[in-house]
Amino acid sequence: MEDKFIKQISLFAENKPGRLANVANKLKSAGINIRAFTIAESGDFGIIRMVVDRSDYAHSILHDAGFTVSETNVLGIEMDDVPGSMSRIAEVFGKAKINIDYAYAFVTRDQKALLIVRVNDIEKAIKTLEEDNIKLISMKELEKI
Repeated sequence: MEDKFIKQISLFAENKPGRLANVANKLKSAGINIRAFTIAESGDFGIIRMVVDRSDYAHSILHDAGFTVSETNVLGIEMDDVPGSMSRIAEVFGKAKINIDYAYAFVTRDQKALLIVRVNDIEKAIKTLEEDNIKLISMKELEKI
């Protein structure tokens, strides 16, 4: 089942100009590609969440650079890039009583939408999505997008 997880890097950083550039430059220097990211701010600090092509290496690079960093298992859900796709996912989770802690999305080159979600019960979410024929993206597939 772990092949269905995507490892997400979460980074706690001061909300100051240049912080994202510093993080991005560390990853660039290490040859790590950011596939998706989001920033949530909370006053003087923020959380940068990102999916990268080599999460373990990224974690090591950022930790060694002095950042407070962690890894979290999330899901990558492929959707058609059409109205109603997000509604379908939300309904499936709602019926199964699976809570979405947070989510972010992007559109791929082949006009699919990819939703990254953290849920309260990842194993139940995987089973539920597979039963509803909703495609999960593995880390290896994400690296090719």
